[in-house]
Amino acid sequence: MQAVVIATYNEAENIPALLRQIREAAPDVVAIVVDDDSPDGTARIAGELGLPGVEVIVRKSDRGYGPAVRDGLLHALQLGAERAATMDADFSHDPKVLPALLRELDGCDVAVGSRYVGGVRVINWNVKRLLLSIFANFYVRTILGLDTQDCTSGFRAYRAEMLRRMKLRTVRSNGYAFLVETLWRAARRGATIKEHPIVFEERQEGESKMNRGIIWESIWTPWRLRLRG
Repeated sequence: MQAVVIATYNEAENIPALLRQIREAAPDVVAIVVDDDSPDGTARIAGELGLPGVEVIVRKSDRGYGPAVRDGLLHALQLGAERAATMDADFSHDPKVLPALLRELDGCDVAVGSRYVGGVRVINWNVKRLLLSIFANFYVRTILGLDTQDCTSGFRAYRAEMLRRMKLRTVRSNGYAFLVETLWRAARRGATIKEHPIVFEERQEGESKMNRGIIWESIWTPWRLRLRG
């Protein structure tokens, strides 16, 4: 069994089409929507679609991107998933790529949907944001000694055994720094990590969840991981 985890908050405009496209592209993959009690009714809308292979989890405490993805991955393991992927709800990650990303696990422990391996493939970002993202990845690689070009990609797939070895319940990062911490944990446990080239397209509907707190956590987390191990 395979699963994909989608953390959501106020994604009512995107979730119906996204789930339908996932069902079309990967009909055998269980889609786990983990919603932080969105006031726009994202969870309700996802549940009312009545699509097969869709599970909805509503979280009302410990909110944040990191805890939501963590809980979704733990749920996938409880369901017996042998492979579990994560992706965003805003169509920046193409559902059609999901099967290929999961297939990469035939030869590795973690497959990263990479915007930067072999070149840059980002659509609808201004130059400032692109340069900031490229620098952020250089910053993470330099501090933590990682080889992955796109350490901050949220489009990933993991073998279940590696997820168990990563001890997800103890991951501390709340925002997008969760992506760096989980990749670092996998690398520290000897994971083979492969980057699968993707095209990243900026969201068309809804609003970005980035804020000052998330940015500061992303700056500090690599140093916390390096200093505390």
